[in-house]
Amino acid sequence: MKYEITRANERGSADHGWLKANHYFSFGGYYDPLKLSFGKLRVINDDLIAPGMGFATHPHQDMEIITVPLSGAVKHKDSEGNEGVITAGEVQVMSAGSGIRHSEFNASHDEDLSLFQIWVEPNKLGVKPRYDQQKYELKLNEWTQLIRPISISDESGIGIYQETYMSMIKMGSNTVAKYSLKNPENGVYVLNVDSEIKLNELSLKKRDAIALEDVDEVLSLKATDETRVLVIEVSLK
Repeated sequence: MKYEITRANERGSADHGWLKANHYFSFGGYYDPLKLSFGKLRVINDDLIAPGMGFATHPHQDMEIITVPLSGAVKHKDSEGNEGVITAGEVQVMSAGSGIRHSEFNASHDEDLSLFQIWVEPNKLGVKPRYDQQKYELKLNEWTQLIRPISISDESGIGIYQETYMSMIKMGSNTVAKYSLKNPENGVYVLNVDSEIKLNELSLKKRDAIALEDVDEVLSLKATDETRVLVIEVSLK
């Protein structure tokens, strides 16, 4: 098994006042030639957005953009006529395809917004832009699948144009969770959200992440304290 750990304090960071951003891969003003992507996984941003603030209308093309609010709510509007609010406990997907413009703001004027924004390079270019959002529920010690390939319609989660699965779990203290790979040729990116876990005796604390290649078909995670864990299984080709 090959692996590379990104500690929370090793991430790229930017403080714009209204936005405190942490980058797991090169993004914006943060550039690390060793952290350009992990297979088709191109961006993971851990953003904290001040009340009422956000990103004015801007363009995207040929990218699968996934937003997972951790606390608070995102107000979304795009050039395809989609408009709405995405709250914690929901996942949003925007397939930028042939081109789309959108804005994202903290929907609250009182509370900060905490979210992950994740970009995956698509396996089909120039598609008609599409938008979807879906509620999910985290049950203790059970995986909840948030994202799946769009070609697989009989599984839970929102489909995207890539061989990618994204699942989250809420683990109790001193519990073990096993994740079974959908495809043993995929890479796996594990992001620990809240507390501490161990993966094959490797310790991951809050917001630490690990990129795994050539892994066994089953990963075993052990939580020290209650935590959420996000797993992204992605094509490396």
